[in-house]
Amino acid sequence: MMKINLVAMFCILILACQSKTQAEKGTVASSPVFSDTTATATFAGGCFWCMEPPFENLAGVTKVLSGYTGGTEVGPTYHEVGSGKTGHMESIQVTYDPRKVSYAELLNVFWGNIDPTDNGGQFVDRGNQYRSAIFYHTPEQRVLAEATKESLAKSGTFGDSKIVTAIKPATTFYLAEDYHQDYFKKDPDDYHRYRNGSGRDAFIESSWHDKGWRADTVNIVSYSKPADSIIKELLTPEEYYITQKGGTERAFSNAFWDNHEDGIYVDIVTGEPLFSSLDKFDSGTGWPSFTQPLVDKNVVETDHSLVATVGSEIHSAVGKSHLGDVFNDGPPPTGLRYCIDSGALRFIPAKDLKKEGYGRFSSLFEK
Repeated sequence: MMKINLVAMFCILILACQSKTQAEKGTVASSPVFSDTTATATFAGGCFWCMEPPFENLAGVTKVLSGYTGGTEVGPTYHEVGSGKTGHMESIQVTYDPRKVSYAELLNVFWGNIDPTDNGGQFVDRGNQYRSAIFYHTPEQRVLAEATKESLAKSGTFGDSKIVTAIKPATTFYLAEDYHQDYFKKDPDDYHRYRNGSGRDAFIESSWHDKGWRADTVNIVSYSKPADSIIKELLTPEEYYITQKGGTERAFSNAFWDNHEDGIYVDIVTGEPLFSSLDKFDSGTGWPSFTQPLVDKNVVETDHSLVATVGSEIHSAVGKSHLGDVFNDGPPPTGLRYCIDSGALRFIPAKDLKKEGYGRFSSLFEK
């Protein structure tokens, strides 16, 4: 066989994602979708050619698209992003059915296909446009992303190396040019030459296989409040008004006043577990009512001495989200009524507790 010039081969690998000659036009935006059967996740893990296959092979994933996000340029092209001047990162947008695959499982696939300690790119591709990042669309995605990152850092999987993968609010996602979509199917030989030569496969084999750590087994144990600008992006105007400005929603026309499903209620901003359906009762007021918190330290009263008269305002411990008020006219066993605004809560059904990172509460609903 003819010998291959190693220097020339290395140059080819570096240019593999940077030397396309097709004429390019401005790219178009792709909007995230969320419903009971469809959700969106966005990840950056270096060359997007290599990030598509692991997710496309995952049961419950319906679509994976390559694109650009995180920058300011409108409709950036591949060459513009590759120059590093637009601020965008090569990324993928994953559409999935949350009934079949959880976001925690998607995070597990993401972490297991990147080098989370590389602050200058990924493998042979260098520059900010090739760095790794998780772009969250919802408060729960942010909480799970941060929880898994913290867990990974503490696991010792990468020794003393810092986990530098960024966790950012999702911005406009621009679809990459058609020739990039499913490139591993369009030109498998070129794709595998690039992937194998880039060092990604060797890193995954040596750094991830048989390490034992998995993102989809991480329970959320710590919480943090995002910046106000991010909270505004994540919440509806009413949810923001309730949680950040101490507002109140209308009785009998809110999400959870008559919800009877088993599960827990968490802070819509931080994910702190607050109340359980096991302590919920019909107070006749038109707001979700509970006899006690699920985790006492996560629910803070303004002034307990006011409970017996006008009630005491309550908020979440870390997020400082306004939740509602507590009164002393509730049923046994506490005699208290925690009157809560639905707009301050996110409900997690009992069947989804483990995949949402709240597995430690699953035993409460086991019969």
